[in-house]
Amino acid sequence: MRSEAAPQQPGGLERFVSPGKGRGLRARRRYAVGELLFSCPAYTAVLTVSERGSHCDGCFTRKEGLSKCGRCKQAFYCNVECQKEDWPMHKLECSAMCAFGQNWNPSETVRLTARILAKQKTHPERTQSEKLLAVKEFESHLDKLDNEKRELIQNDIAALHHFYSKHLEYPDNAALVVLFAQVNCNGFTIEDEELSHLGSAIFPDVALMNHSCCPNVIVTYKGTLAEVRAVKEIEPGEEVFTSYIDLLYPTEDRNDRLRDSYFFNCDCRECITKEKDKEKLEIRKLNDPPSAETVRDMIKYARNVIEEFRRAKHYKSPSELLEICELSLDKMGAVFEDSNVYMLHMMYQAMGVCLYVQDWEGALRYGQKIIRPYSKHYPAYSLNVASMWLKLGRLYMALENRPAGVKALKRAIAIMEVAHGKDHPYISEIKKELEDH
Repeated sequence: MRSEAAPQQPGGLERFVSPGKGRGLRARRRYAVGELLFSCPAYTAVLTVSERGSHCDGCFTRKEGLSKCGRCKQAFYCNVECQKEDWPMHKLECSAMCAFGQNWNPSETVRLTARILAKQKTHPERTQSEKLLAVKEFESHLDKLDNEKRELIQNDIAALHHFYSKHLEYPDNAALVVLFAQVNCNGFTIEDEELSHLGSAIFPDVALMNHSCCPNVIVTYKGTLAEVRAVKEIEPGEEVFTSYIDLLYPTEDRNDRLRDSYFFNCDCRECITKEKDKEKLEIRKLNDPPSAETVRDMIKYARNVIEEFRRAKHYKSPSELLEICELSLDKMGAVFEDSNVYMLHMMYQAMGVCLYVQDWEGALRYGQKIIRPYSKHYPAYSLNVASMWLKLGRLYMALENRPAGVKALKRAIAIMEVAHGKDHPYISEIKKELEDH
């Protein structure tokens, strides 16, 4: 089969060697705030299991009245076109879901990797998602994997063989280790307007961008299309930086996360000056200020309780989870201000539990405490701030406080028009909510 010519690079951008960072993306012209730099269709994507029935498995569109797959009855589609287009990927799982029944439970990473293998078989040529970077070029950081990470990859390989043996031809174990390591470093999670998880995907050209804690672009999603927009003015010759992580946390925590997931330390201005750390770790103003040791101990406690809660979410009841939040907020509140990021983290978790059990008043109380500090700690045009205004707006509307609801939803729209683009379906939906109330 003749290979197609490599897809055309996006105009105004170029791949280059970034000093100290390896490959990177650079602007060749000026970009204004809110301007689209480029978009990238998913090389492959997988809808998370919990969103089946509310989103199309093929294009990720959220709509009522989706049609289900006649065979497995577990995949849902907008129409016949979406179903046909998704069949080469869905067939990897359709008969297996029927055969395994309740025991069909591969992780999302395994599901995504199975799709990459299938796609590489059917499309060996370079795709429209690989104008700047090919999947085969992804960094694996194989030499930096510790024994625990290697063991997790072997578990994923075992699950891949267990659930997908009927429809896939596998490379050898060493090649699979590389592929899983590449997916772990270069995969993306697709989220909705409230930052709820929708699925996972591979966007090769988006993966070319390096990280900064002061990013000049933001990545949003329109179904399974990734869009990259400027959140700062970008001059010709400037490198294009996105953020790989949640930017709420102080420098040390951000770099712990970057080292653990991506194997590097950040040397951006924020990480060198640490100028936001004091505000992020704000201590209560008491007549008898806490000692440095007390503060250090409380930071250690906060990090531990965040990890404890992350694990507890998998097996504890909502009331038990809320208790963890309330007890930790009480304890931390003796030393930390409410605007301290560790307090905000646990308030956000508590708000999530309240939303889950439909305690709208409880969720609103937490959200009201969170929004101002969020606006201060996060960069301008942050999706975290937009989604918090959106949740607050919807809560106010549900509790029949229309003036506050309108104000909050308009704050969300103002950020989203820059981050998502003015024509994004999410913005149209929110504007319709404003009209309907």
